[in-house]
Order: sequence, then structure tokens, then C-alpha cells
Amino acid sequence: MKMKTAWENYDEVQRQTLERLCAGYRAYLDAGKTERECVTAAIALAKAAGYRDLAALRAADEKIGPGSKVYASCMGKALLLFQLGSLPLTRGMRILGAHIDSPRLDLKQRPFYEESGIAYLDTHYYGGIKKYQWLASPLAIHGVIVKKDGSSICLALGEQPDDPVFCISDLLPHLAQEQVQKKAAQVIEGENLDLICGSIPLQGEEKNAVLANVLRLIAERYGVEEEDFVSAELEIVPAGPAREAGFDRSMILAYGQDDRVCAYTSLVSLLDAATPQQTACCYLVDKEETGSIGATGAQSAFFENTVAELMELAGCYSELALRRALAASCALSSDVSAAYDPLFGDVYSKRNSAFLGGGLAFNKYTGSRGKNGANDANAEYLGEIRRLLDAAQVCYQTAEMGKVDAGGGGTISYLLAKYGMQVVDCGVPVISMHAPWELTSKADIFEAKRGYDAFLAATAAHK
Repeated sequence: MKMKTAWENYDEVQRQTLERLCAGYRAYLDAGKTERECVTAAIALAKAAGYRDLAALRAADEKIGPGSKVYASCMGKALLLFQLGSLPLTRGMRILGAHIDSPRLDLKQRPFYEESGIAYLDTHYYGGIKKYQWLASPLAIHGVIVKKDGSSICLALGEQPDDPVFCISDLLPHLAQEQVQKKAAQVIEGENLDLICGSIPLQGEEKNAVLANVLRLIAERYGVEEEDFVSAELEIVPAGPAREAGFDRSMILAYGQDDRVCAYTSLVSLLDAATPQQTACCYLVDKEETGSIGATGAQSAFFENTVAELMELAGCYSELALRRALAASCALSSDVSAAYDPLFGDVYSKRNSAFLGGGLAFNKYTGSRGKNGANDANAEYLGEIRRLLDAAQVCYQTAEMGKVDAGGGGTISYLLAKYGMQVVDCGVPVISMHAPWELTSKADIFEAKRGYDAFLAATAAHK
């Protein structure tokens, strides 16, 4: 049976809208290769759409009401945005949640060393990666260095055409007889994922002269010393921009699409929304790839505390009102799904897989091996979602991560569900998930945006 794709539904006007959305998405990916950069870019878009800083409103004791647009940032690495609806907050919110961190390499606090005339930067990988995929490819350094006096230096080196890039060496095939016999997880050890960063010695230095020259160049260009890297957050990411892929330009190949593809479509859906009935919320979080822990992860109190502040400015806060508002809410935990890849079809359950071009993918449950760690959405909520998407003529599909015993994955959905709200996982299907370069379909990106639009615009339902 022929699989129908979303592409077959579009007229010329829709294709033009799709291309504008995806052009904006590529620009967002290029501007946001770290969670800090994603928050900065999102706040700029939000301010342009009339959103105001919740902290500033609180400081001025300025009251808010239906139609008010506000945002709140946590340490510059997590973000909440709200558009207040016509109904009281105790009637709940409609929440789009996604994460903005992605698998990568992080510099260690003392990263510099020299060996055999080569200067290196020592790293620690972040999130689930296949380590061998990071070898012999151009890499960039992004992040912030905070000096002892409290001033900070933002760094994004390796993205401009005249920037230097960095790389991790691989073993030449002529000498790799033993290496190629190893399991993929053992081809390179984590401690050997170190960046080559220089090879010219500093004249007059007898020991570690190459490293001395690298540190001299860094001090001259950025005004930072080696000890300043102790208070730095520097991330190693693939160098280069997001690209259109395929002869037909139907796909996007880029770093960090898990989960910035859902973050961007959720964000622009909120920014485009008219005043809703229920308050609309976009929740962009950090640390999902490492368990959602920490002050900027979804396990923190940032979400709950910010909703309390919102209700205080709206004149309706009490502890009971807050609990009622959270329990009456509903959410789409928007995280990417694994797209069926026919070259690796043996690990997928094809009948229950998402396909490129098939539209927004819904996962009733995630987790692994017996639904361990999963939020399992209620059938009633799925029925409500189906009705509103069908009414908006959104193309969508249902999916699981893969075969039952092949593995699995998790999202932030269970952390929202703890409040008693209705939550289901959904997102854009991705090929090569967690690789340095991931592949998505423009049609799925467009359908995600359309699905989020329909979700935020829906009338409030009683639980």
C-alpha cells in the first residue's frame, strides 16, 4: 500500500509558507548551537512579538491580564513564555514543552595540555553519542568564559568562513587493523575525544612551547588566562550551518535538531497565536539529555515557581489556586521521534514507526523495555487531540521508538504529568538522531507548527 505523505496535501501558498518557516528554523539553528544561544535567540524573537520580562513586571509591581505576553529565563539556559488567555489561570494552561540542549562535547575545567608537539583541549561528552562519529570532522567552540572579576566573554569560534576550526584525530586505515575489529563503542575511548588546537611553538619556550603559543593567542584575542577556563562553559559542536538536503531540497540536515526542531516550532506557534481561551505557554528546558536535572532542567522548580509569580501578577495566586491551575492544564511534550530508516529496518517495528514526510508524530508512551520511565497518555486525551487535529486538517502519525527490546528513550512528559495534567509526547521524526548531523523533513516541521497552532487555539475542555 502506498504511504501518503504530507507533501501531497499542499498547494502553492502552503509550500511558500512551509519554506518561510523552514528558512527561519535554519537561521535559529545557526544562531543557537548551545542552550544559552537558543534562549538568547528566542528572547529576541519574543521581544519583537511584544513579550515582556516577567522579572521587570514584578519589580514594577505591574499587573497583567488577558492578552498579556510575558517571558522568564532561568540562568540564561531555560525559558518560559506565556500569553494569558481570556479564562482565569485556574482553568489551566495549554503548554508546549521542548528541550534546547543537544548531545555534544564539553571542555573540562582544566582542558589544556601538550603532547609530542601538539596542543590539545580535553573534553567530556554530554548526552548519548556514538563517540566515533565525532572523529575527523570540523568542530566549533561555543560558550561563555567568566573571568575572576565577574566579566564574561562569549565565544563562537569556527562558524565564519575565515574562522579556524578544530578536530579530533582518527587512526589511518593502514594502521587500523586492530581498531576496526573493535565494537563501535570501543573504537575510541571517551578520554581520547580531545581537540587538536595548535602546533606552532612559541619562540624561546623550552617546555610545552606549542601550548604556550596557544595560550598567548587566546590571551591576546579574548583577554582571558588559562585559569579562567575553570569558570567556563564551552561546548564543542559541529562547525557549519544548517543545510537543505536532497535534490528536491525537501529535508534539513543540521546539528541539534533533537530537540530544537520542536523548540522552534513551539516557540513560533506561541508567538503567532491570537489571544487564546486558556493561557498558552511555551516551556524550553535544558539538561534533558542528561536526565533533566539541575536548576535549568525540567525537574527543577523553575516552571512551578514561575507560574506562581505569573498568578501573583494576575491577582489570583494562592497555593490551592496554583495546584488547580497546574492540574487543569494540558501539554504536548514535544520531543523528536525516531524516523523509520529502511537501511536499519531490523530495529524498527515498521507498523508502529514514524516516517519522514508523514507529519507530526505522536508517541502514546516512550520509555524502554516494558515502558520503563514512560508517561503513558490517557486514551481520552488522545481522542481529544485527534479531534482537534482532524478539524484543523493537520497531517499526523503515531509511533514508537523502535522494537520493544531494541532500546528506547525518554522525554520531559513525566515531569509535567506529576502535576496531574494531561500530557502526550509528540514531535518531528528524525533520521540519524544524536549524530553530529541529523535529518528532518520540511513537511514534518510544517505539520508540527500547524499541530501546535491547533492545540493552542483549542477551546478549553473540562477534565
